[in-house]
Amino acid sequence: MATAIVVQKYGGSSVADLQKLRLVAERVVRTQKAGHDVVVVVSAMGDTTDELLGMAKQISAAPDRRELDMLLTAGERISMALLSMAIRELGGNAISFTGSQSGIITNDRHVDARIIEVRPYRVQDELARGKIVVVAGFQGVSYRREVTTLGRGGSDTTAVAMAAALDAEYCEICSDVDGVYSADPRVVPQARRIGTLSYEETQEMAESGAKVLNAQAVEFAKERGIAIYARATSGPLPGADPSADGTVVRKNPPRMPGTVVGVASERDVLVVESDAGAESLLTALDEHHVAGKQLYVPTNTAHAALVVSRENLHDAAGVERAMHARFGDRVTFISGLGAVSAIGAGINATYANVRAGLSVLRRAEIPCSGISTSSFRITWLVPDADVAQASRALHAHFIESGAPRVP
Repeated sequence: MATAIVVQKYGGSSVADLQKLRLVAERVVRTQKAGHDVVVVVSAMGDTTDELLGMAKQISAAPDRRELDMLLTAGERISMALLSMAIRELGGNAISFTGSQSGIITNDRHVDARIIEVRPYRVQDELARGKIVVVAGFQGVSYRREVTTLGRGGSDTTAVAMAAALDAEYCEICSDVDGVYSADPRVVPQARRIGTLSYEETQEMAESGAKVLNAQAVEFAKERGIAIYARATSGPLPGADPSADGTVVRKNPPRMPGTVVGVASERDVLVVESDAGAESLLTALDEHHVAGKQLYVPTNTAHAALVVSRENLHDAAGVERAMHARFGDRVTFISGLGAVSAIGAGINATYANVRAGLSVLRRAEIPCSGISTSSFRITWLVPDADVAQASRALHAHFIESGAPRVP
């Protein structure tokens, strides 16, 4: 019988310094001794990525995207080599691979590439030799042999994509928190750990600004049915019930439809409005690699509106200048907004939750600038300064008070 493969991912806070990195090495060795083949995906140490990005911005206000990828991928290479050394010091047999060496193939976009295929042949060979394989997260290689990065949270994507390619038993995402919470505990002190989440709920939380699992990572897991365990690095290895001390992401958790499981928020979103025609606007945004979130295009009009995360804008000022040069006064950028979302399967079976949320915001005297929905999400646009207060108010109503479920 083949040994079950486990993929573990450790974020930057888990390997922020050499002492923490040694503790990760001990946990990895413990996992192998428990009878698993182990692949470890590691992020850059602490704030290394932000520091590298800061250096690039001191050289150039809008660094070339290809050169930025070459720079930023150095962070994970440092982590993978040091962790491999630490594992060897504990008596383990480890080998480190970059994204390209481990077979992560991406499309040809820089800074926000997407994985299109994983060819884990070298990883499989080393596992067969009894080695622990340490993989640099956040990076891959395009079909044109260019080094690429996967965007913020891309190490999660690396881990789940590798787990899917290796047909792993599960993928463990380890960080300094013990799972996914119903809101950001730093914003909502009453936030509580969620034991189980569906793939769709987790994707919506990630897309709505929650600093949880990467949305593309969850997409890979959903396609291949890979269970994701979100756990604390300092905690024990998963036991018989991994949801007891972490969060398990899988298909159809046991929950009544209509239940709000989480409130996510995002600061500093941008609304782009134009009456130059939706096709012209979207073509121009694509040329500048601007990925939007929610698009609204009324039929038979030239008007279009798009919500954009400012953190996804590589050169926000440059994009605005280029768009105004192209469309003049026909395009408007509305800033000063944030987004607060309620997430849960079936929460829009009726409009009860939408109406309840509007009532909560009205009682808190928070103006609402717009609403968008999906089958799993309701998002209210509010003033950026009110995002925290809106999050606390909505969490109190939907989660702390046990608001009635929508049938």
